[in-house]
Amino acid sequence: MTEPERNRRLVVLAGPTAVGKGSVAADIRAHHPEVWISVSATTRRPRPGELNGVHYWFVSDEEFDRMVEEDDLLEWAVVHGQNRYGTPRQPVDLALASGQPALLEIDLQGARQVRQTMPEALFVFLEPPSWEELVRRLVGRGTEDEAERERRLATAREELAAQPEFDVSIVNREVHAAAEELVALMEQGLDE
Repeated sequence: MTEPERNRRLVVLAGPTAVGKGSVAADIRAHHPEVWISVSATTRRPRPGELNGVHYWFVSDEEFDRMVEEDDLLEWAVVHGQNRYGTPRQPVDLALASGQPALLEIDLQGARQVRQTMPEALFVFLEPPSWEELVRRLVGRGTEDEAERERRLATAREELAAQPEFDVSIVNREVHAAAEELVALMEQGLDE
């Protein structure tokens, strides 16, 4: 099997809120430029330091509606009961066609949708070392008020229960180590 053929398999990374999906993806982006990482569209407002087109495509509700209507999204969902997130379809198709290792970093709802449309993808669940550590990370990042933290923790409990739906799990004890473990899985192909 040639290198581009082996790497054409899409890898989907999901896990509970505050587990560090974005941090793991950022580490991969910094240390593995050969890996293409999808940039999701969202209707939520940017957090401090987030850049449009780098961290997310920040779009209006009207633009998101248009993307849904025109089937421009591989998956999309309402997350934490308020904001919509989705994966633009065309960049994923182009990355896979070019033979690049391709990664989607998305939420559980999105991963379930991708499983319906691309069951051949490798689904990786990122889990925290413990519930207490997940709570510490969510509170420690200081980007949500108390009501939002409680909403996200309730969602996280449900998301953790979905771990058996995934092909592989990685425990995020340390971001760089988790990122390297994920890249190693991508390089193996796991479809040999």
